[in-house]
Amino acid sequence: MVEALNSYLVQHKSLSIPGLGTIYVERKPAQTDFINKQIIGPSYHYRFDRYFDAPDKDFFTYLAAQKEIADYEAIRWYNEWAYELRNKIRTQQEVKWENVGILKTDVSGEIVFEAKSNLVSYLEPVPAERVIRTNAQHTMLVGDKEVTNTAMTDYLNEETVYVEKESWWIYALILATIAVVVIFFHFFRSGTGAGSVNNQQTISVPK
Repeated sequence: MVEALNSYLVQHKSLSIPGLGTIYVERKPAQTDFINKQIIGPSYHYRFDRYFDAPDKDFFTYLAAQKEIADYEAIRWYNEWAYELRNKIRTQQEVKWENVGILKTDVSGEIVFEAKSNLVSYLEPVPAERVIRTNAQHTMLVGDKEVTNTAMTDYLNEETVYVEKESWWIYALILATIAVVVIFFHFFRSGTGAGSVNNQQTISVPK
């Protein structure tokens, strides 16, 4: 009967055991292995959650069909099986669940689950080499408009040049301000008479 339970677990990705918890089959996504130039396929592993232990109705329908009994008999049989399983674990017995893992208690009396190694994956790694296209063109959404990446790059470059051309008067204004300050400082020290702009150095001429 364990084979039937394992089959349900693999197909439905979870199996709840009353009074114990639920064993889940979790999927680990595919990974890129750049070093070996390949893509590793997805993998699967078991996880135990002791806080949820209520099987759904579909499980008992499946179990009744497997044992060829009525649904209510399947419910009774499974609850009795789960009760015996809990008793074995709580009397310090390890329960080895074929192809799934081990159920046992820890030093504090809590039920723990040691999962079997990852489920066998029949997906072989796929060769993959990273390709970098420097001049590749693709569309992108800017606001509510769809443009290409090359058109957007050209637009940004043109905008930069335009800003630089339009800002020349700022530099001219700065230079003019500096010149005015220098002239003001010169007149402030030398006065505002005509002599302030002439050369005041005395030259002696030999007789």
